[in-house]
This record gives sequence, C-alpha cells and structure tokens, in this order.
Amino acid sequence: MGKILVIDDDITIRKTLTEILNFEGYAVVDAEDGIEALAKFEAEHFNVVLCDIKMPKMDGMEFLEKALEINADIPIIMISGHGTIETAVEAVKKGAFDFISKPPDLNRLLITIRNACDKAGLVSQTKTLKRKVSNKYQIIGESACIHKIKHTIDKVAPTDARVLITGENGVGKEMVAHQLHEKSNRSQAHFVEVNCAAIPSELIESELFGHEKGSFTSAIKQRIGKFEQANGGTIFLDEIGDMSLSAQAKVLRVLQEGKLTRVGADKDIDVDVRVIAATNKDLLHEIDNKKFRLDLYHRL
Repeated sequence: MGKILVIDDDITIRKTLTEILNFEGYAVVDAEDGIEALAKFEAEHFNVVLCDIKMPKMDGMEFLEKALEINADIPIIMISGHGTIETAVEAVKKGAFDFISKPPDLNRLLITIRNACDKAGLVSQTKTLKRKVSNKYQIIGESACIHKIKHTIDKVAPTDARVLITGENGVGKEMVAHQLHEKSNRSQAHFVEVNCAAIPSELIESELFGHEKGSFTSAIKQRIGKFEQANGGTIFLDEIGDMSLSAQAKVLRVLQEGKLTRVGADKDIDVDVRVIAATNKDLLHEIDNKKFRLDLYHRL
C-alpha cells in the first residue's frame, strides 16, 4: 500500500503508530529525531511522512523545511500534542500536507494518510506522463548539425526570447518548439499550438485572440483565444508565413505591448506569453512581395 516514515521522540508513540500502520498494510520505518529522519528520508523512498513537531536535536518544522528541499513531492503530515491553530497554519504554510493533534483520531489519521498516498501517486503519474510526452519530442541524432541544434536549444530555452524556426516540411520544427518549451522556465505552464495554415483567414483572428458573443453571425458565445489560453506559458505559431496581414498586425501588437483585444470587444487584456514561430517559407521573400510584415519579422 505504501511506505511511511514515522518520526517521533516518544518510543511508545512510534511503536503504536507502527503497529497500527502495519495492520493497515503499510511498511513503516521510524526515527526518533529530525537528524536521523533526514538521513533516512534521503536514503530511501517514502510515500508519506508522519512527523512530530517537538523533538530534540532537530524539531519537526526544521525537518519539514529540509525535507521539502530534498523532495517536495512527498506529503508530510505534522503531528503534535502541543498544537495550536497558529502552529497548524504555520506548518501548512511551510508545505505540510496536513496537521493532526495528539492523541490522533484514528479514523482521521488513516483517512489523511490515504489521501496523502493518493496525492503522491497522482504526482508520480503526472511526472511519468510528462516524461512520456517529453520523450515523444526528443531530438535523436549524433551528427554535428544535430549537436549544434541541441546546443542552441539549451542556450536559448531558459531565456524568454522569441524564436523563429525555419525549415522545410518534415524537418522537425515542432520538435524543436516543444524542446524549447520543456527546457524553459515556463515548462509547467501551457504549451499551445496553432497551425496558421490550417485555419481559414476569416477565422484566424478569432482563433488567436478570441471573440465576444454576437461579434459575428456564428459567435453564439464568448470564446477565449489561443493567446489567452497560453498566458504564462508558450504559444507555438506554426506556419506563421501563411497568416493574414490583419492577423499579423494584431500579433505584432501582442509582442510590442503584451495586450490583445478579442474580436467584438473594446477592452484590452494583458497577456504574458512566450512566442515561438515556425515557417517553411522564405519570409524575406514574402516581405518583398508584401505578404509578411517586416516589423513582425524583426520582433520574431
């Protein structure tokens, strides 16, 4: 069912909790103070930690802070016979999963542990899924060109710089965009993809910036655009060379001012979005033919 670290300087409480948890099917490791517990916390994997607050050598609050620095994904339940509301609030603010007073109500204790185990399991599953998604867009290859691309990604990704990726269809522009996002400071936020070539020119502005109800015939309800969906994260404008000039003007405004206006609205909306764009076209040639904005090109 799970492995639990029980920390308490009272041997009677440690033995009692160990017996109860063993009976419930949990594996238990115990420690009598924060220093011993921290060594075990670093050396072994636990699903949940039960930690007393008042202990010699290193108290529970100090253990909580140090343990979260090592692994913030493991839920830590604080227990204390000297607990007050202020202590409980402080513990939760510092990152504790929950606070339980001694002597603990057995049902509440077991329910809290089950909830903590469920949370730890969900965190683990989420990380596994993210790794799978990340691996899907992993760039494979050992040639000098691939190494140069990987080096450029590693160098540019942590910055908030906009990136324009150029190349023929099928060369992996989307993979580069995903890698730039995954290795950026925005990796925990949304990555929103827009294929500009696949959206009709009359709908691209609504798709990117959203619209208000009634702003045009088929606008039966308010719609949030892709830029708003990507707020705090990254938007990938694939095939930006196919975007209409009017939409280009609005994208330029977002890049210059960090603001957008939904179709049919008169109120500005602030957005914080990193823009990554890609195209298979020669944008300088498109600029010469008045099909792409020079100022947008420089912003990208």
